[in-house]
Amino acid sequence: MSFVRSGVVGVGSMGRYHARVYSELAGVDLVGVADIDGTRAREMAERYHTSAYTDYRSLFGKIDVVSIAVPTPLHYSVARVFLENGIHVLLEKPITNNLKQAEELFGIAHANDVVLHVGHVERFKGPVSELKRLVQEPFLIESRRMQPFNTRIRDDGVVLDLMIHDIDLILNLVNAKVKQVNAIGASIFSSDHEDVANVQLVFENGCIANITASRATQLKIRTIAVSQKDAYIFLNLTDNDIHVHRETVSESVLTDQLLRSKQTSQIERIFIYTRDDELKLELQHFLDCATNGTKRVVSIDHELYSLQIALEVLEMFGKNGVLIGQGE
Repeated sequence: MSFVRSGVVGVGSMGRYHARVYSELAGVDLVGVADIDGTRAREMAERYHTSAYTDYRSLFGKIDVVSIAVPTPLHYSVARVFLENGIHVLLEKPITNNLKQAEELFGIAHANDVVLHVGHVERFKGPVSELKRLVQEPFLIESRRMQPFNTRIRDDGVVLDLMIHDIDLILNLVNAKVKQVNAIGASIFSSDHEDVANVQLVFENGCIANITASRATQLKIRTIAVSQKDAYIFLNLTDNDIHVHRETVSESVLTDQLLRSKQTSQIERIFIYTRDDELKLELQHFLDCATNGTKRVVSIDHELYSLQIALEVLEMFGKNGVLIGQGE
């Protein structure tokens, strides 16, 4: 049996999960992990019976595919050399914090006949797939993603850290381009990044999306509500369930003294269970695209457009006088 040789660069909070999944997938050999923290690299290597490196270039010639989970400012430089060495790359989101660099990376991947994927793991969650099946011609979308502050996030603000997931999902739900972006944000605990953001996207087809993200809220909330003519669809990603509200009967009675109205709705509750976790599904899809030529679930144009809108949000912050520097 021919094994796909895999590696992971950066085995911190996210990369260690990639190492675990590669070690579990059939037909995949986790050849090595690399991290500038030698102790951390050795710990992961010992756990998953592989080799540890402090220089990621030591993986060249030894692997066919790699997951890169280093700080965002390093994404371009690290991913570029792997692509140039003919290695398929899954790069954790955001692909870069610069649209031109993102376009260049996809160009380098094409020139070297390799696959470049962006690690938007939420695309592979069962409830998200079900939501996409249910949504048709939405006119209003409201998304809330809130959680407590995590000191490990130092390189990105809440938009590129968290909200980019919601932007990506909403762009997949609305079959139209964004014509207007309104945004405001503030720092609460960070000194140089936004921790709270509220964004309104107005689409060419008239749909409006209101997106709120916070990493300074002392309760974890993850919901998406979609209004369309025939239904109101509410997804709670914390509980992995969807409520679909549909109007079935509406009647009004007018008397001399009052107007009495009654509305009856049908509520459908859908519980989503998946046998495999979303990271395993994402990495299996990446491997299928790299080794079997499987069609990617999201086009390169969409990958770039999600990043473009997120960066436009950050540009709006400057125009709106974002409350940066209010943190401790």
